[in-house]
Amino acid sequence: MDRLILLLARGGGLGLAPKAPGTVGTLGGFPLTALLLVPGNFWIYLAGCAALVPLSAWICGEAERILDCEDPGEVVFDEIIAVPMCFLGVFALMTFQGEGMPSVQSVLAMPWTWVWALAGFGLFRLFDIWKPGPIDHAQSFRKGWGVTMDDVLAGLLTGVILGGVYFGLQ
Repeated sequence: MDRLILLLARGGGLGLAPKAPGTVGTLGGFPLTALLLVPGNFWIYLAGCAALVPLSAWICGEAERILDCEDPGEVVFDEIIAVPMCFLGVFALMTFQGEGMPSVQSVLAMPWTWVWALAGFGLFRLFDIWKPGPIDHAQSFRKGWGVTMDDVLAGLLTGVILGGVYFGLQ
């Protein structure tokens, strides 16, 4: 069981990157985002994001126990689950303004998808590294929650900013 937990916690090996494992691990969040888009329903996407938070806290907490280390750099499951949250604002606006929740195909077909993906990636990494305000305080939570919640808050802050930009461009 410990091997499976470490495999997940390390993002299938992304966290074992010799340089910047958190940045490399963040890339694993894009396939997860695509997976959550498959049903084409905002509420399922949101429920998936929410369900991943306690799962991440447990996996990251167990990885800390197994590795006997607090917030080890190789543990990137928290970054992975936070990436879909970076796009919650945009997808919520698309859904509630009548465009509907996009499918994976429609997202990939959008001409500026790479700009949104790069902006989400860049803002998320900035907030995850910088840890402004409550993001820094979230790291003091125990048993894997601190490992997870700073990334969740960085993802949600990114989602608010991207949602605001999307709204402003309309």
